[in-house]
Amino acid sequence: MTTEGRYAAPQTWMEPTMPIATLRGVTVDCTDPGPLARFYQELTDMQLGYASDEFVALTDGSGRDLGFQRVDGYRAPRWPGQDVPQQLHLDLEVADLDAAEKAALGSGAVRPDHQPGGDRWRVLLDSAGHPFCLLVG
Repeated sequence: MTTEGRYAAPQTWMEPTMPIATLRGVTVDCTDPGPLARFYQELTDMQLGYASDEFVALTDGSGRDLGFQRVDGYRAPRWPGQDVPQQLHLDLEVADLDAAEKAALGSGAVRPDHQPGGDRWRVLLDSAGHPFCLLVG
């Protein structure tokens, strides 16, 4: 760690070795996991793997899940500002950027004015305020 309490970037990349771990999933904080999971289910066609009032997981059979957990006092990010940081964002690969954006907006996404990707990618916000990017693979 650096003296500022942040991790420093590696000076050199290590040669590949046996992994210590593999990514099992990513969990997103929100006020209500059900609607947010349904939003991402529409975007990704992932299937419901688990659901309760507090947590919902989507799966695509790869062994990597996308989860949504209820957090009391959740505050939505204010992207692109950092007053309430974005916490994380997902990059979603699409075949057609314009068609995917239209579909995402139809599912409830919001397109912020700030678009740093130009024609290369689009930044949208989900219903909990998390930014996510659509990009052509």
